[in-house]
Amino acid sequence: MKILVRLVAIVVLFISYLGWSGNAVAASLSMGVNNTPIILGEVEFRNSADDKLATEFGKKIDLNNTNVRAFRKYPGMYPSLATKVVDNAPYEKVEDVLSIPGLSARQKELLQANLDKFTVTQVDITFTEGAIATTMVFIKSLVKPLVARV
Repeated sequence: MKILVRLVAIVVLFISYLGWSGNAVAASLSMGVNNTPIILGEVEFRNSADDKLATEFGKKIDLNNTNVRAFRKYPGMYPSLATKVVDNAPYEKVEDVLSIPGLSARQKELLQANLDKFTVTQVDITFTEGAIATTMVFIKSLVKPLVARV
């Protein structure tokens, strides 16, 4: 068994030496005529998070898909007002943030002054995953339409 382990170690070291020395055989396999690289195709990898970040969501705070830390760049909002905003999500429109129960007049003024920096989209677990309140926000988004029907 020791001989097999030593043999494998020697083979691995030899292969890695070829890569470091620049004599790698694999490099010449991808070259075409006159050492020009052969490109089979170009693939762009995107997911739902990338698509959403390319829209208005990437430039504004999405009230339904954010965390408290996103409000740090706005004076007076972090952490108490930001916590209230996040805890009372989801919202159907940006103006719904002004009807959070228990807001002081000053807090409403802060929110009103920054409404143009907010947006509202569907709750997306990609952005809220890992947050303690994620499950509650998701459940609220499911229950709210059901309660409205009753």
